[in-house]
Amino acid sequence: MSFLADMPFPLLFVLSTVVSIVVFELSVELYKRVKSPLLNPLLITLIGLMTLLTVLQVPVSEYQEGMKLFSFMLGPATVALAYSVYRQRKILKEHFLPIFMGCLVGSLVSMVSAYSLCIALGLGSDLAVSFIPKSVTTPIAIAASQELGGVTAITVAAVIITGILGAIFSPVFAKIFHVNDRVAKGVAIGACSHAVGTTKAVEMGKLEGAMSGVALAVSGLLTTIIVIVAHCLFQG
Repeated sequence: MSFLADMPFPLLFVLSTVVSIVVFELSVELYKRVKSPLLNPLLITLIGLMTLLTVLQVPVSEYQEGMKLFSFMLGPATVALAYSVYRQRKILKEHFLPIFMGCLVGSLVSMVSAYSLCIALGLGSDLAVSFIPKSVTTPIAIAASQELGGVTAITVAAVIITGILGAIFSPVFAKIFHVNDRVAKGVAIGACSHAVGTTKAVEMGKLEGAMSGVALAVSGLLTTIIVIVAHCLFQG
């Protein structure tokens, strides 16, 4: 039995929070020093926490118990995305059509390709629908996965991996495909790799970061609408 099993919740919460923050800050410091895209802070934090839990033989369920307040805050954090859109309303008005169409096409391609690839690989419909909302922020992805009857744990893992890959490879793909327009870069990153990718867009430039922030919010809204409509049509 883990030494955390009999620990009162307040102490468990404080310990889990402190450990998570320390590991993340160390990961950020490592990224700043080395500046390698492979050392993405989120990726290193995940590896570090998994290593600690394994070495200390702490069940994931107990760690999640200590962090459940943070999990609860994902909902309000998602609502706060509306403020991000409001702050960038001027840019949104100036580039409304490319932003909207880019997010719409990005959302549709992401969902259809993820589902189709899973079916082609024989993973089954339950796993396939779990991958559908992989390119939107976690709270929206979880809600969409639940609506479709997917496995939320698989959805969360897919969202994290998608975001990390987007943060690592987005500058590379921008160069390969000669995407030089700063608005296009930001929209593509936000639509495909949500908040994690947006952190990379911010590094690329202020405008890229702003557009990525708007795109992740718009893509989340569009994905929610598409999922609800599709669910009603197919269930009906």
